[in-house]
Amino acid sequence: MGAARAAIPIQHWTQASGAQVWLVESPSIPMLDVQIDFDAGSRRDPATQAGLADVTALMAGKGVAASGGLPALDENQLGEAWADLGADFGASAGMDRMGFGLRTLTDAALLPQAVALAARELGEPAWPEAVWQRERQRLSAAIAESRTRPGTVAALAFAKAVYGDHPYGYETTPESLARIQIADMKAFYATHIQPCRARVSLVGAVTRAQADALVAQLLARLPQPGACAALPPVPEVAPLAAGREIRIPMQAAQAQVLIGQPGYKRDDPAFFALLVGNHILGGGGFSSRLMSELREQRGLTYGVSSSFDPGRHAGAFTIGLQTRPDQAGEAVRLARQVLAGFVADGPSAAELQAAKDNLIGGFALRLDSNRKLLGNVANIAWNGLPLDYLEHWNEHVAAVTAADIRAAFQRVLQPDRMVTVIVGATP
Repeated sequence: MGAARAAIPIQHWTQASGAQVWLVESPSIPMLDVQIDFDAGSRRDPATQAGLADVTALMAGKGVAASGGLPALDENQLGEAWADLGADFGASAGMDRMGFGLRTLTDAALLPQAVALAARELGEPAWPEAVWQRERQRLSAAIAESRTRPGTVAALAFAKAVYGDHPYGYETTPESLARIQIADMKAFYATHIQPCRARVSLVGAVTRAQADALVAQLLARLPQPGACAALPPVPEVAPLAAGREIRIPMQAAQAQVLIGQPGYKRDDPAFFALLVGNHILGGGGFSSRLMSELREQRGLTYGVSSSFDPGRHAGAFTIGLQTRPDQAGEAVRLARQVLAGFVADGPSAAELQAAKDNLIGGFALRLDSNRKLLGNVANIAWNGLPLDYLEHWNEHVAAVTAADIRAAFQRVLQPDRMVTVIVGATP
């Protein structure tokens, strides 16, 4: 890891606006990747307007308003302007954050233009009403179509059962979209997308001084409130009180099975024990215990996996598989059995060593491009992780013991209190 240590010095500072900046200078390629994150993900959606964060991110890229002598650009003109620069800029929203991404060459003729255009798109969206009416129709049709797919039906039922009333479990529907107007997007944007709330990650061929100036310019067209008011707290995900099985009849070639519960928050001190443990249980592909038992030994499925999705709140722990409709009951019983055994006893010494070797051996692949490195730096920025997090990642993995995994899994998971969703099983 010595070379990796030398290669990833992360600089961090806070601008006068309150924006926080993380930078990795990477001068070997004349490129710049930027990610700007705000606490504006779907956990901030009102209960009656599920999908607001998503559509706000979508519509923010549908044109820019005229200002300061610069003409308005509609979505087509904006797309052409980005194509002319050989750069791209876009927004998306996840459960916790709304992120804006810029990728551009650092060529002296192109970089200032790309930053100027990104600043306009970020700070002065046009919010065209006619485009929203079109997009709302398109999204509503896509939702209706997706509900004919067993995988979607299973995922929706699972999210509702795991998260209850928590925003992580909100379902975007044609009805919730119908309640969202342009005025709601503008208000959501004005509240959440402010320089003082920005966490900006940069990887590329720029110096600290250049990065500081770029970030200031990118955020300059946003409103600059004198004080950054705290956003209201979002409640935690409630633990499940009892196990449930939800069977949904549906004609399908393969039954869809999801088993799980709320997992853990990203700031859990046992993060690495849970990461390594899940790799052994069902996150490590063909070498995982679930895969070995359900596919290799019993032939019940082509693939089965387990995952955690930690965020600002406890994201779901999920075991997912597809199987023949007539084998769904057997597959569920065996998956539950494997899980309960793993939670009770933890991994074997051989499983633990193999998982560590695999994770440590694959670590370099997490950092082998500027875009991947940016994702890691943004993860550090968003989660408030130490600047040397990547340098010590392998050490943290190597230090995990079987006892650590057993203790963490027994604290986080309750196999007898999980939700099981089965779509398309033979009665």
